[in-house]
Amino acid sequence: MRTIVYFAIGILFGITMFKSEAASWFRIYEMFRFNAFHMYGIIGSALFCGAIITFFLKKFKVQSILDGTEIVIEDKASGWKRYLFGGLFFGFGWAISGACPGPMFTTLGAGFFPILVVIAAATLGTFCYGLIQKHLPH
Repeated sequence: MRTIVYFAIGILFGITMFKSEAASWFRIYEMFRFNAFHMYGIIGSALFCGAIITFFLKKFKVQSILDGTEIVIEDKASGWKRYLFGGLFFGFGWAISGACPGPMFTTLGAGFFPILVVIAAATLGTFCYGLIQKHLPH
């Protein structure tokens, strides 16, 4: 049952990403050149909604509708370096490839198969990070 729910949410997310043009390389290019507000509006809306939802989940100790367990959102570790360098790597990859993880799979689902190169590179990068993660300072 849980898999079906996650699959349905993923399909809805993909349709939303495609219809809002958040998976469009052109829209991402516009954003990084500061030529249009479109992507900033999408990202800002998502950030605002995520902050509000997280606040209410923490305040009211909401339980999962799937199995009744409490949804626990832990506070993030402090330290600015990890977020700065992580954000830079993420941003550079996003700017070079024209896709972040969510839209990569949306783009694939829309039938743009050259994105498979980007997905393979992202998977390799994640694997390499997993190998060196324990050696990085916290």
